[in-house]
Amino acid sequence: MNKHNILSMAYSSCPNDTFIFHALAHKLINTSGLDFNISLADVETLNQNAEKSIFDITKLSFAAFGNLRKRYALLRTGAALGRGCGPLVISPGKKKPDDMKKPKIAVPGLGTTAYLLFRLFLDDLYPGLSPEIIPMGFEKIMPSVKAEKTDFGVIIHEGRFVYTQMGLECLADLGKWWEEKTLLPIPLGCIAVKRDMKMQKALKIQTLIKESIDYAFNHPSAGKQYIKMHAKELDDRVINEHIRLYVNDFSRDIGEQGEKAIKIFFEKGEKAGLITPDINPLFAC
Repeated sequence: MNKHNILSMAYSSCPNDTFIFHALAHKLINTSGLDFNISLADVETLNQNAEKSIFDITKLSFAAFGNLRKRYALLRTGAALGRGCGPLVISPGKKKPDDMKKPKIAVPGLGTTAYLLFRLFLDDLYPGLSPEIIPMGFEKIMPSVKAEKTDFGVIIHEGRFVYTQMGLECLADLGKWWEEKTLLPIPLGCIAVKRDMKMQKALKIQTLIKESIDYAFNHPSAGKQYIKMHAKELDDRVINEHIRLYVNDFSRDIGEQGEKAIKIFFEKGEKAGLITPDINPLFAC
């Protein structure tokens, strides 16, 4: 095979990504002469790898992508946007961040959308508060808060479905806060390609991801083993809820409303000094 048709691709081990990419990864659709070397990792690791331009195609937090627009361009498929699906701020009791002088807050990485949203939320509701931010793997956040090693945690992925089982309480729904502020869906994660990729190839990849999503919905049991192999929470109900929430019409096509949400998100991040302004076109094709 022509080496130019072999592309490195990375996405997360979360059920929404393994659901989306299962058919593509296992060549259950016609890949149009392209072959993919695939890697899976948690999203913050993917964010950090993208700073080194390791992969041709990669999943990224929208917050990380905002700071990597010189290196990567956005695809219109494979993204995680939506309503009622934002990160949650959890605590072991009914306390608030301003109940203490310098609260310890666990976040799933400084490059994540969850962290950027949380910073915007703090600036809005608790201006002047200067918490101690402690980045850690997203699967470690709930145990950390439960053990009161940290005062609050910002949880993502499957965490929103199981935090009550650990006796934790929700202080704030950052997605709901965002929606009330903007009337727009929350942009969480995206698929990006290296900016120097030719438009024709980027368009082909974009189409393949959409076909892979369609295959997954038309054959809902096909990827179950693959999804479960990589999931942090193995309960079928949690996995199905995760997919239902994060794989939607925006995943097939970001669309006009999704594009507006992304632009507003970047504008707010830039104004807060959390995203570097960039003049490159947003999309690859």
